Amino acid sequence: MLKAIANIMSRVPPLRGTQAVSPSPAASRAPHGGGSRGGRRLVVAKFDSAKTTPENRKHWANADGLSPNAAINPEVRRVLRNRARYEVANNSYAKGIVLTLANDTIGTGPRLQMLTDDADANARIEDAFEQWSRAVDLPGKLRTMRLARAESGEAFALLVSNPGIGSPVSLDLKLIEADQVCTPLLRRGRNDEIDGIALDQWGNPSAYCVLKRHPGDSGVFRTPIDDLTAYDTFPASSVVHYFRPDRPGQLRGIPDITPALPLFAQLRRYTLATIAAAETAANFAAVIYTDSPANGEADPLEPMDEVELEQRLATVLPGGWKLGQVHAEQPTTTFGEFKREILNEIARCLNMPFNVAAGNSSGYNYASGRLDHQVYYKSIRVEQHHLQLAVLDRILKAWLNEAVLVEGLLPQSLRTIAATLPEHAWFWDGVEHVDPAKEANAQATRLANHTTTLAAEFARQGRDWEQELRQRAKELTLMNKLGLALATAPAAAPAANAPAEDTDPADQVDEETASASHR
Repeated sequence: MLKAIANIMSRVPPLRGTQAVSPSPAASRAPHGGGSRGGRRLVVAKFDSAKTTPENRKHWANADGLSPNAAINPEVRRVLRNRARYEVANNSYAKGIVLTLANDTIGTGPRLQMLTDDADANARIEDAFEQWSRAVDLPGKLRTMRLARAESGEAFALLVSNPGIGSPVSLDLKLIEADQVCTPLLRRGRNDEIDGIALDQWGNPSAYCVLKRHPGDSGVFRTPIDDLTAYDTFPASSVVHYFRPDRPGQLRGIPDITPALPLFAQLRRYTLATIAAAETAANFAAVIYTDSPANGEADPLEPMDEVELEQRLATVLPGGWKLGQVHAEQPTTTFGEFKREILNEIARCLNMPFNVAAGNSSGYNYASGRLDHQVYYKSIRVEQHHLQLAVLDRILKAWLNEAVLVEGLLPQSLRTIAATLPEHAWFWDGVEHVDPAKEANAQATRLANHTTTLAAEFARQGRDWEQELRQRAKELTLMNKLGLALATAPAAAPAANAPAEDTDPADQVDEETASASHR
C-alpha cells in the first residue's frame, strides 16, 4: 500500500519555490505517521533574494563575506574619509547636516551631577569639574569629536597633562585624527594588532600606535622616511576612542555619512546640470530658423552669424525664416522635488528628518513636525548615552584620579572612592517645546497626579533640579524682602474658545506625545 502511494506521489510535480527530496528505501518502509520517515516529501524552502539572475547579477557583484575589520581595511577607510571630508568642505547641505548633528548632540556641553551621600562633596566636585571643563573647552572638543565621527568615522583623544590650561587639575584632551592611528610599516602583519590597535588575549584594546606626524602634513615629502614612520605607543587607559561599531568585533569606524556620499554627488551634479541648461538657454537671446526643406524657398543667410538686437525694436526677418528662443531642456520644474527627495534619503542614514536636514519646515504642519522629530530626538538621546559611556565617564575617572591629588580641592573622603567612579549623572541641553503653554499645562498635570517629579521635568530641560530650587528659594526670599508680589499664572482658556486653526485633526496629538518628541 505504501509503495503504491509513493509511486503516485512521485508523479506529482513539486510546488513552485520548493525542492522535493525523494524518500529513501528505509523511509518508504517506515510505518505510516512517522513524519518525514513515513514516505512524506521533505520541503526545503528557498529565498528569492538568494538567487542570482542576469537581472541582479551586477547589482550584487560587490557583495562579499569579509569580516568587519577586513571589509573596512585601512585603504577603504582612507578613501571614505577623504571623500566624506571633501563633500563636507564643498557641499553646503553636507556641512549643515553634520554641524546640526554635532550641535544637537553636544549643545553647550554636558553638566555633571554627583549623587553621593555627601552633599558638600557633591557640590565641590561639580564646581571644580565645571571650572576645569571651561578651562579645556570640553564642549568644543566634544563637538569636534562628533563632527569627526560624522565625516571621518571616528575620533581619538589622548588624556595628557597640560600645565598651561589654567586649572588646578592639569588633565587635558589632545584630539588626534584617525589618520595618525595606524600600524607602522615595520609592524604590519601581526595577528594581535588591527591597524594601530594592539589587542590582548581576550581581544580588548591594550595599546594604540600613534604616528608622530600626520601623513597629510604639507612637508611630508621633504621629511626623511624614518620620521614618517616614527610613532608613539600609548596604553589603552590613556586613549579615548569614539566610534560606532556596526558589526560585532569591529574595531575601527567609517564615516556616518558613508551611505549618502553617492547621493551628495548626485545632488551636486543635478544642480550644476540644471544651472548649465538654464545658462545655455539664457545665453541665446534668439535664433533664426526655417521650416523649409533643404534647398527650399528661403533667403540665403550665413550660418552661425550673430546679429545684435536693440531693445523695443521691430524688424523684418528674411523670407522663409522665423525667430525663436532656445529652451532649457532640463526638467527645471522638478528640481525642487528632486532636492527634497534626495535630501530626505541623505538624512535618513542619520535618523534626521527632512526639515532639520534642509532647514526648511514650510511643507510641515504642527503635528507632523512634532512626530518627525520623535525619532530624531530619540536618536540624539542614544548618541548622548554612548558619549557618556565611551567618553565622559572615562574623562571623569581620569579627572578624579588627578583631582584627589590636589591639596584642598576635594574632600578627604573622596580619596578612597575616586578609584571606583562614584555614582553620578550627566545633564544635556533640553529642547524647547514649540508650544510652551501646552507643555507647561502638561507638566502641571503630571506633577499634580504624581506621574512625574521635579527632577525628571528639570532633566528634560538639561537643568539640575537642586540648583534650580535653591535659586528659586533665593528669588522668593528677595521678592518677599522687597515687597514684590508673586505673579499668578492666568487660568487656561476653555477648549471651546480655542482658535479655529487648532481644530485640525492632524494636530490632535496628546500632550505626552508632544512632550516626548522634544525631550
